[in-house]
Amino acid sequence: MQMTISAAGEREVPESWPTLKRWIDVVAGALLLVISAPVVVLSALAIACVTGGTPFFPQERVGMHGRRFKMFKLRTMVNGAHALRHSVMHLNEVDGPVFKIRNDPRLHPLGRFLRRTSIDELPNLVNVVLGDMSLVGPRPALPSEVEHYDAIALRRLSVPQGITCLWQINGRSDVSFEHWMELDNRYVDSWTPLGDLLIIAKTVPAVLRRDGAH
Repeated sequence: MQMTISAAGEREVPESWPTLKRWIDVVAGALLLVISAPVVVLSALAIACVTGGTPFFPQERVGMHGRRFKMFKLRTMVNGAHALRHSVMHLNEVDGPVFKIRNDPRLHPLGRFLRRTSIDELPNLVNVVLGDMSLVGPRPALPSEVEHYDAIALRRLSVPQGITCLWQINGRSDVSFEHWMELDNRYVDSWTPLGDLLIIAKTVPAVLRRDGAH
């Protein structure tokens, strides 16, 4: 028996694959959440001490099929950073409907370190266990970004959004938006449970090298 995963292109995969993917997310995600807990707790305490604000930052993101959810991260910017976005828009370094600055002036003293090491993304594991995200899949976008997606970019929403993906292990913020969408669509068209495990394995050295992490 088959089921359709991609709305565009009508790609069909074995019905067991999504179930297996979910089991990998629950088991591996819970294990990684426990292992990373000391790092998250220490980082949260450090953020609270240095900035005097809450260490966690729940941000609305767009998941599979456009479903919105709150994605959890460790806060890397100063309090009220969103209100300052307009004043730094001219510093945007990427193309497409995405806003990224290599040395964002809104980062608090620990922010750059947390981003470069990807520690700020460890709370995403909570979203994985809850089912909002997968360990592997296109990175969840902001609603304001999705509003400007064309048909090609929208295809990335036909699979579970994830913590790591082909974009994460192929340069991240150093690649163009067009190439980013190409990588996500390649994943949509070719993902397998074994392929997910290979991407997870390749994520570790990519994080250690800090490829495109800023």
